[in-house]
Amino acid sequence: MSNNERIFLSSPHMSGNEQKYIKEAFDLNWIAPLGNNVDGLEHDLANYNSISDAAVFTSGTAAIHLALRLLNVGKEDKVFCSSLTFVASANPIFYQHAKPVLIDSEMDTWNMSPQALKRALSEAQEEGQLPRAIIIVNLYGQSAKMEELLQICNKYNVPVIEDAAESLGSTYKGQKSGTFGKFGVFSFNGNKIITTSGGGALVSNDEEALKKARFLSTQARDQALHYQHSELGYNYRMSNIVAGIGRGQMEVLDERVSQKRAVFKRYFDAFNDIDGIDFQPELKDTKSNRWLTALTIDFQKTGVTKEEIIKQLKEVNIEARPVWKPMHLQPLFEGVKYYPHEKDNSVSDILFESGLCLPSGSNMSMEDQDRIINLILDIMKGAR
Repeated sequence: MSNNERIFLSSPHMSGNEQKYIKEAFDLNWIAPLGNNVDGLEHDLANYNSISDAAVFTSGTAAIHLALRLLNVGKEDKVFCSSLTFVASANPIFYQHAKPVLIDSEMDTWNMSPQALKRALSEAQEEGQLPRAIIIVNLYGQSAKMEELLQICNKYNVPVIEDAAESLGSTYKGQKSGTFGKFGVFSFNGNKIITTSGGGALVSNDEEALKKARFLSTQARDQALHYQHSELGYNYRMSNIVAGIGRGQMEVLDERVSQKRAVFKRYFDAFNDIDGIDFQPELKDTKSNRWLTALTIDFQKTGVTKEEIIKQLKEVNIEARPVWKPMHLQPLFEGVKYYPHEKDNSVSDILFESGLCLPSGSNMSMEDQDRIINLILDIMKGAR
């Protein structure tokens, strides 16, 4: 790649077999939603994740929305959600006219803090309104402390939606990410570890629930000769064409995880000895897919801010981004109740202030990564 060509944060990486499945859809004239590729992708996802069933939809957001519907979340119900995440994790709570309550992260994983969750649930019980559901996010591919979090949720009998949009292919104590809660959610957006250009999935061991999700996602059409509808439905079903892309992508998922982890290791080896740079940790007995390499920059120690690095990389056509701005700092969620990790310690604020995501494409060349590394090292030297 020339020095003028753009290096994206995480661009699509095709396997080469996607066209085979797309052609099959064309040959069979299954262009509309549903068909052999939809069935095949659902089977592949369920099989890969060792879970009973998977249903594919137009987006991960749609999958979260359907999970909330399946859990009968309605007006004025509370739903707890990780604060440090992309807005799509929390928006569906508003779709259901429910009330989000935002939970802080902890430093070991950057994901939901068990102690903040415990405090929030204890207070909710005292107030006489436990949440209808809890959305736990696995940030940048790293699993949250699912064992501890589930123990807390189970104590209060509150179901979990595991937002594994960024963590397909990751594991926690040998079990696949996305398979711990009542429902798990994956995203196949263009920048995810595998893509269908746009799409998502809902996975569960509750096959009846996923049957209902498919019904709701196809406009909730009743069994009748005419078009009859007894409840609110959505146009959320994935098309047979894009599902074909997904089938070709599933064939190389483990390879993509290895490639993403190799990208992370090269960054880690280059920067880990620099005082003031700390990478998102990988919790013991977990394996992150390292969808994005995320790290923090301590200005006091390095003399460099994340904004300076993003700006200087942008000037040479390289895309880098800050860590997600937490939901409790977003105008959309103004006034929403928030539980920090500790009373005077909001971990997600700290991570947002200093957090940086580096280009992490599985198809990025070693030469391009070396160029990024050298540019950042030069920025660091210039600050001293």
